[in-house]
Amino acid sequence: MQIAMVVYDRFTALDVVGPYEVLSRLPDVHIDFVAEKAGPVRTETGFLALTADKALEEVPHPDAVVVAGGPGTFAQAENKALLDWLRAVDAGTTWTTSVCSGSLLLAAAGLLRGRRATCHWLAADFLRQYGAEPTGERVVTDGKYVTAAGVSSGIDMGLALVGRIAGDEHAQAVQLMIEYDPQPPYDAGSPQKAPAHLVQEFRTKSRFTLT
Repeated sequence: MQIAMVVYDRFTALDVVGPYEVLSRLPDVHIDFVAEKAGPVRTETGFLALTADKALEEVPHPDAVVVAGGPGTFAQAENKALLDWLRAVDAGTTWTTSVCSGSLLLAAAGLLRGRRATCHWLAADFLRQYGAEPTGERVVTDGKYVTAAGVSSGIDMGLALVGRIAGDEHAQAVQLMIEYDPQPPYDAGSPQKAPAHLVQEFRTKSRFTLT
């Protein structure tokens, strides 16, 4: 199984590294990190670069696609090369997936029109503008399209996908081996639980940004 993990300038690191850690443990899997051009691609902070070993056109027939999110999403929503590639490969994928605001790119390519989907809570209105039906769920499956909410939920999405591909027991084994047993020190991981002033502070910022 070939999985293409899509990155671009100012993506969020955990959006792609989280699901990678899970999906890389599928049997007989090959994972390619892809970008419009091969080479190092910087995260939103600029501190970290991930190497895209292949350009988009070098991976024309992946079995699955994972699109990362991040503040760079909005520039990429106007990137014809990326949107055209997403539409082209989607015709042959078994799974087309995203993490965080990466679902906006699937939606911008017209792949989520009329479908239920999720993304980072700050970006939900943008999903709706592209014709998708945003939900507040952490992971949403609509046909072959699997979207995850913000950043850390990519791990959940990866586990759900492993369960669908390799069975529940294999997914449970992966969860055990990566010791994914979240016990956060704060209960502020969603706008419903976080202090209201923090939620309002982020809502008043322009566009989708964590910086």
